[in-house]
Amino acid sequence: MKKTSWFNKGMFFINSVLAVLTFLAYVLPFLAPKLFPLLSVLTLILPLFLILNGLFFVYWLIQFKKQIILSGLVLLLGITFINKFYKFSQVNQPVTENDFVVMSYNVRLFNLFDWLPDTDVVSYIRTFVNDKNPDILCIQEYSESANIDLKVYPYKYVYMQGKKIKTGMAIFSKFPIIDEGHLVFPESNNCTTFADIKKGKDIIRVYNMQLQSIKISPDVNEISENIDGINQQKSQLVFNRISRAFRKQQQQAEILMNHRNTCDYPVIICGDMNNSAYSYVYRRVKGNLNDAFEEAGSGFGNTYHFKYYPARIDYIFADSAMKVKNFECFQDFVNSDHYPIMARFSLD
Repeated sequence: MKKTSWFNKGMFFINSVLAVLTFLAYVLPFLAPKLFPLLSVLTLILPLFLILNGLFFVYWLIQFKKQIILSGLVLLLGITFINKFYKFSQVNQPVTENDFVVMSYNVRLFNLFDWLPDTDVVSYIRTFVNDKNPDILCIQEYSESANIDLKVYPYKYVYMQGKKIKTGMAIFSKFPIIDEGHLVFPESNNCTTFADIKKGKDIIRVYNMQLQSIKISPDVNEISENIDGINQQKSQLVFNRISRAFRKQQQQAEILMNHRNTCDYPVIICGDMNNSAYSYVYRRVKGNLNDAFEEAGSGFGNTYHFKYYPARIDYIFADSAMKVKNFECFQDFVNSDHYPIMARFSLD
């Protein structure tokens, strides 16, 4: 029997460490971040873990090595997570008269501080919204100073907060809004708004959320530096900041869910969660709702302009009373650090 080479022994050691980290990432969605805040960071890179385990699986398969069992077991146990990472194309359901469309978009204050070199972002976004023509539009990081003209929506609820820089959460609707309000999160600039919207004989509650940001830029220069080991102290600060954000997100998710539990109407929750689909916060907010991407999306579904791998942090969740007929993420529309997402529903 041929002995395992020193190189393959080293590869299997790396494979084993990766397997342990992946198993931890599988368990973390069921554990509150306040218990293991630093470990919760692993959920952000679970897609990378899945890809690396897949590469190890192929590596051992080519050599017909028994070590393939470890990577195969990891991938088998994570099969439900793979569905959140990538979706094969779905057959879109036919459009009917009673359908309605919901769009969610973090507009980053309509480029108020010129993050993008093009200064006509407001016009681009207005044209885009008019072209896609959603019935309900939820905007995060809304700015009234942009003076965006959305006359197609006769009903709206906008909540602004902040002292020097006013940031808002806005819900626009073609259907009457019969009630509205907002949930303030303690010690945070983030919040959630809601509106009870009357569509025909039905009433739907729409939540527009933005949970605590982990404050990583699209170019993630900090992370790339830390991976290279250039600045260990800075690396620790970054991970501490992320863990604090996860604890705040947990608190904010609890506030949102407690409020949702008092609602008797079918619910849609959409917006910027600032966390992955493998996190405790995702599991808590989603609850028994359907993830529109998982129901009718395709591809990676990345919603954030992240340099290194697909990051899906914006969501549309819907009550099971609503059938998800189509889901789109507009990744070619780059006028913010987020991409717009849109879903078509029918109310049974």
